Amino acid sequence: MTLLTVDIRRKAYANGCCAIEGLNFSTQPGEFVAIVGPSGAGKTTLLNLLAGLDREMSGSIDLARAPGKAGSPRTSFMFQEPRLLPWLSVQQNLQLVLAPALRKSSLPALQELLTLVGLSDSCKLFPGQLSGGMQRRVALLRAFIVEPDLLLMDEPFQSLDAPTAQQLRMLLQDLWQRTRPTVLFVTHSLREAISMADRILFLSGAPSRVILDLSVDLPRPRTIEDLAVQRLHESLLGQYPQLLTGQLAPLAQQSRVEAHRGGQN
Repeated sequence: MTLLTVDIRRKAYANGCCAIEGLNFSTQPGEFVAIVGPSGAGKTTLLNLLAGLDREMSGSIDLARAPGKAGSPRTSFMFQEPRLLPWLSVQQNLQLVLAPALRKSSLPALQELLTLVGLSDSCKLFPGQLSGGMQRRVALLRAFIVEPDLLLMDEPFQSLDAPTAQQLRMLLQDLWQRTRPTVLFVTHSLREAISMADRILFLSGAPSRVILDLSVDLPRPRTIEDLAVQRLHESLLGQYPQLLTGQLAPLAQQSRVEAHRGGQN
């Protein structure tokens, strides 16, 4: 079964700038997909289209309900910043995304989740009383608490120190294993993508399209420091030296181009 089917023929802005053109992919229920591409490739634009925050495009986006779930499909979005409401407590920020009828009955489950992420004593605190890492944990719980079919994540661990970011990666994997939503995880870090994902979609520069769809067949759990992750990272960049700049030319082709240019000088 396919959960998400994306066919974006063209996404352009009012000034004529084309961000996405000919971008196509699909995902399976419970799949963790990382999206990697150069700055300005339209990764955030893509997530905004998938979330329905932007509907101005040519093409189609089809999202189904995960197997065994009734009603309309649900989407959660974790942004680059936590975006917690500063006048609400941690508990209130989490309850805000729930239906009103569920807010009181959800308290035991909320406390269990807060304990799971190491925030059992923080439910009455306000965002300004939390560290950056603690705020990201609350934002992560908020994304999962509605049990989404599709979870969109836009570089959610950027600007964090390495130990905190690694703790949150492991926490994300634990939460994902509990309910198994389909995840689209945008990152600039190839090592992070390899350590987290079942698949990696590499995008070209703008207007972006998928230039490589790579399966990551490494056992879980993984960390950025794992030898297998480092080997795959080195192998990919060895084969495609310009992959992170949005170009797929393999090393052999690049060598021929450089040799040709040298012969013209």
